[in-house]
Amino acid sequence: QVQLMESGGGLVQPGGSLRLSCAAFSRGIFSANAMGWYRQAPGKQRELVAAITSSGSTTYTDSVKGRFTISGDNTKRTVYLQMNSLKPEDTAAYYCKASTDLYDFWGQGTQVTVSS
Repeated sequence: QVQLMESGGGLVQPGGSLRLSCAAFSRGIFSANAMGWYRQAPGKQRELVAAITSSGSTTYTDSVKGRFTISGDNTKRTVYLQMNSLKPEDTAAYYCKASTDLYDFWGQGTQVTVSS
């Protein structure tokens, strides 16, 4: 079993920055093919924000390109999402997902609110 724990959310003014962290905890060997950040705003579907593969390839949704950066630290089993130039439309609950050969694991989410 794998547990993902997100942190780093909060309230920030437009134009501000936040860094989200997602730490993976498991009793046994855990190897993710990819890890990603998703977000879900009230009344909207959950959407992929950014993802990183085990080889380091990254992908971003168009609305965050140039503003968000996903990165990973294998030694810490942690993936990060650096969010700069935040906009009110970035307000959402952000979720971390780890994808293995057999399963997908989700974290509980962390709230990001961008408001003046």
